[in-house]
Amino acid sequence: MTGAYPANTVESRQSLLDAVDEIADVLRTQVPTDEANCTLSPESINALEGAGLFRLKLPTVLGGVEADPATQILVLEALAKVNAAASWCVMVGATSVGLPGAFLPDEAVTEVFPSGRIPRGAIVAMPAGKTEIIEGGYLLSGRWPFGSGVRHSEWIAAGAIVQRDGKSERRMMVFPTTSATIHDNWQVAGLKGTGSCDFSVERLFVPEAFSWDQLNGAPKRGGPLYRIGHPGFVANEHAGFALGVGYRALDSFREREVAKKRGYTQKLSSLASRPAVQRMIGSGDLRLRAARALAVEINDTVWQTVCTGDRPSTRLQGELRAIATHCTEVALDVVTEAFRYSGGGAIYQDNILQQCLRDMNVAAQHLMVSEIAYENLGQMILGVPDVNPMQ
Repeated sequence: MTGAYPANTVESRQSLLDAVDEIADVLRTQVPTDEANCTLSPESINALEGAGLFRLKLPTVLGGVEADPATQILVLEALAKVNAAASWCVMVGATSVGLPGAFLPDEAVTEVFPSGRIPRGAIVAMPAGKTEIIEGGYLLSGRWPFGSGVRHSEWIAAGAIVQRDGKSERRMMVFPTTSATIHDNWQVAGLKGTGSCDFSVERLFVPEAFSWDQLNGAPKRGGPLYRIGHPGFVANEHAGFALGVGYRALDSFREREVAKKRGYTQKLSSLASRPAVQRMIGSGDLRLRAARALAVEINDTVWQTVCTGDRPSTRLQGELRAIATHCTEVALDVVTEAFRYSGGGAIYQDNILQQCLRDMNVAAQHLMVSEIAYENLGQMILGVPDVNPMQ
């Protein structure tokens, strides 16, 4: 689907979910290839691009969807149910074009989005870069880890520190992928297909127009989505991804494992007949549904907040990050239990459960969904002043 999505939220959400359904078979069959190559296959990328899913967070004026946060959760969940790496690359890829599309000046947007074409992107917001201010822009140097999707990207947005008038300023720098060195170091336990290699540049000139103030910049185009700020603008992505992997594991266990019989005696019973397994399935389903419901509720609250012209409070930002952490922990628990109860067959490469286990453990290492989110929210509830939800 490459045309414009409906402006109505309900219709837009359904159009996006239908787009995922249309390419689900392609993405599912590409999982082994994506894993083997440690990056998404051309077939996976073309399917995602053709379905318009990288436009999820892009301003509509540039041909994007500007999907509300809850819709983003459901779309990424649906993708993760069939191909976790594809879901992860969409969440990063959508942000990597959405933020530059909203915050870059017209001069840069004309070049990044030539003739309305939407490029593929990668983004690492961590300010790992150092800059030297020169006439017309900056000389940028640095090496950034976890560049998900960088191998199929055309533009990169990377965080950097600028020293200006004795003060440190965090800025995002945008430059062509061809200007960077991609380091082939993505040999990892999980999320193999994301191709999240390091990339680096050395004294690369970045014009002023190809940067923006990461913390205090105002969007130059787009609607309320770009008033959400951080961590809310990206925390929802992790919730959707985790829920999808959790459901993928639970569904796979229910469909493929419960009929199996285990034991040392001749009197064997199926997994489905074991009370412990029955409890795991029932509890897992409810826990995932409850986590999703709370994630949607909190993200709907932030959407209502920004749609009325307000900005999210620090407390709400803390809740947005903490619910993403909660979804990740619930999904990891469900995946681990499903893997454990399935027995020895789960360890083979062709078993979905071993991949879900690896992918969720890697996803849970992301700083956005660390236990710090709970600590921050707890401090806010206790009335501790000046809590930074991005700590």
